[in-house]
Parts: sequence; structure tokens; C-alpha cells
Amino acid sequence: MFEQDYIIRVIKEMVRTLLELIFHIHTEEPTLDLLETTEEKEAFHALLDMVDAGNINEAENRLYEFLQEDGEKYLRTAILFYSHLNDKSDEFLETHEYSREEIGQGLKDVVKRCGYQGIAEAFLE
Repeated sequence: MFEQDYIIRVIKEMVRTLLELIFHIHTEEPTLDLLETTEEKEAFHALLDMVDAGNINEAENRLYEFLQEDGEKYLRTAILFYSHLNDKSDEFLETHEYSREEIGQGLKDVVKRCGYQGIAEAFLE
């Protein structure tokens, strides 16, 4: 339990740091309000619906499709997506064959994929 709590805190800090460094957004609790366009908000809601229905891997695959279309545009969405996953209980994640470690790795991968290799290496490795 202590280890999982630590991982949760690390991921929260990663999210906060990424939003600050990349987008100059200072927030303790990332929310939908951070997304700028209706398109981003609709994509985010669709992803959350998939996650909440237990289709985490499918949602993550869809997220990567968005990132292929326009990585810079959907990076904020991706960061909020992993923040939302991090708020799920360990039981929920386990039931749907996902882990906290995968959340951290996914966050690192999207940051690298969107051209922020240096940030990923400096702050997320």
C-alpha cells in the first residue's frame, strides 16, 4: 500500500510538472478546464467514458491515434488522461488489467512522442 501511495504521488507530481513546464499552467488539480478547444474536450470525454467502462487499453490506443493526428494539440489531453487514470483505485486498475507503472510509462511515452524528449529524460526517468 505504501508503495502504491508513493507511485500515485509521483505521477501527480509528474502531471503538475509537465503542465507547468510545457504549458506554463500552475495547478494542483488538473481539470477539463485546461483544455482549450471543444474538439479536445470531446476527445477527452470519449476517452474518459471508455476508461470508466473499463476499456482502459482501448482508450489508450485511441489516445495514441489522437496523438498521431496532432500530437501537440492533444498533449494536454494525454496528460489529463493519465491524471484521470491515476485517480482510479488500485482495484479498478487491477480488474481492468492496468497498473500504476503503466500510467507512469504512458505519460513518459506521450511526452517523448510529442517532442519533449529532454523533459521526459530529465524529469520522468
